[in-house]
Amino acid sequence: MASKGPEITDVTGILVNADLQLADFLIVAPVVIPILFSALLLMLRTRPATQGRIAIIGMALLALACFGLLQRVLDTGPVTMTMGRWVPPFGISFSVDIAGALLAFTSSVIAFVGSIYANSTASKLEMRYGFYPFFMAMMAGVSGAFLTGDLFNLYVWFEVLLISSFGMIVLGSEKNQLDGTMKYAFLNLVATTMFLMATGYTYGLTGTLNMADIWTKVNSGLLEGPVTTIAVLFFLAFAMKAAAFPMNFWLPASYHTPKFLVSAVFAGLLTKVGVYALLRVTLMLFADQRDLFAEIIAWIAALTMIAGVLGALAQNDIRRIFGYLVISGIGTMLAGLAIGSVTAITGILVYAVHSMIVMTALYLAAGVVGRMMNSNDLRQVGGIYAASPMFAAGFLILALSVSGLPPTSGFWGKFILVKATVELGAWWLTAAILISGLLTSIAIFRVWIFTFWRGGPSGTRDGAEAWKVEPLNQEYQLAAFISLGVLVLATFALGVFPEVLIGTAADGAKGLLYPTGYIESVFGGTQ
Repeated sequence: MASKGPEITDVTGILVNADLQLADFLIVAPVVIPILFSALLLMLRTRPATQGRIAIIGMALLALACFGLLQRVLDTGPVTMTMGRWVPPFGISFSVDIAGALLAFTSSVIAFVGSIYANSTASKLEMRYGFYPFFMAMMAGVSGAFLTGDLFNLYVWFEVLLISSFGMIVLGSEKNQLDGTMKYAFLNLVATTMFLMATGYTYGLTGTLNMADIWTKVNSGLLEGPVTTIAVLFFLAFAMKAAAFPMNFWLPASYHTPKFLVSAVFAGLLTKVGVYALLRVTLMLFADQRDLFAEIIAWIAALTMIAGVLGALAQNDIRRIFGYLVISGIGTMLAGLAIGSVTAITGILVYAVHSMIVMTALYLAAGVVGRMMNSNDLRQVGGIYAASPMFAAGFLILALSVSGLPPTSGFWGKFILVKATVELGAWWLTAAILISGLLTSIAIFRVWIFTFWRGGPSGTRDGAEAWKVEPLNQEYQLAAFISLGVLVLATFALGVFPEVLIGTAADGAKGLLYPTGYIESVFGGTQ
């Protein structure tokens, strides 16, 4: 009697356990929306008059989609969508937990505010050469990086945002822009190459690129191979992208060259994608290996903090100062990664949201100063307080926030991180955070005093009339002050009412450290 052939099981419907609803597509909407609007704006590149308004609509829809996704994850826990009915871990998966949804929503708000600012600053030539399509494509990359559940697709989304950012930073083709682009591109391409190498090694070792499946295999204890080497490669790649010491020099050398809005969104978003990737890979996938190098990470964090703030003190160009303050903030977040506790990761997420808001606002404020004084050199500015007391007050709130002082969002991020270091007994790391905060206060208030409080540029006679600043045209003034007003109110409100952000960040930290819900969302509780 002939034996039966192997039984064939139809698995085409294994992932569909309920009727799909519109809310189920929120997980991919933050990627689909900017891609569609990028294509639309590319077709309308010869119609600059309409591009700005369409971009604002697109960014508003992106923010609404990210807000809806965050609410769904808060209500139901992590969610996963795998494309093409492939059974995990073989399909391309989007897997979202609280940490990813929180940062995706914050980045979408930054992009929406930036689109309002850009509507009054983007020139017809920049729009014709693709500023808005680049902006939209970059946001697709940023959102994809926060939401993907696949390691190779994390690499793909990094490539999308990097290629788009290359286009944004070089628009204008001025000499300093080309110089800044070369430095920005070279270091990021080196980091991307290391990322790709680590991804290849991971696949060779585990046979999978799905993050949930990698977590399962790494934690099985059955792997035999250079897991620690792979973890180190990932850390180096993402630390370079985040501008950690000693590979931090590319950031202040490039972020001061493009138009102010580009500097603002770069400072607010791109380095935070690197920090998020560090959290996702080193905390969730290679937690044991992170423990082995925790002290080294702590030293890198301290050196990044101090190097950043000392660089800020040595500069006279306002945008270079802000670039070094971005670096110092990255060091502060790396301190939380070195600690690795729930409290520390909560502090990282709170500080990341704060930094995205405040650093974007500071660069936009630098753009307003440049318009009013025709310079961003501290030796050539002054007298703006007399011309615009409201602008001076808004900048003062931002200065308090970036210094980590109450009543702003910056206070709570640093407070939680200091608490985490004290709980561990890492007093020297506590001292590094506090010293960097003190020096940051000196650096940023030097900017405020020279730019706003002083009567005029260096050499202005004491007692002379306030320096005459250039008046802003009404369209630019309205767009700039709306954008800055939203961000200033956000950092102030999060400082006065921090409970929602801290609670959400704490849940996000638990999801990164104990990703059971994330794993079950991918495999349906089967593993």
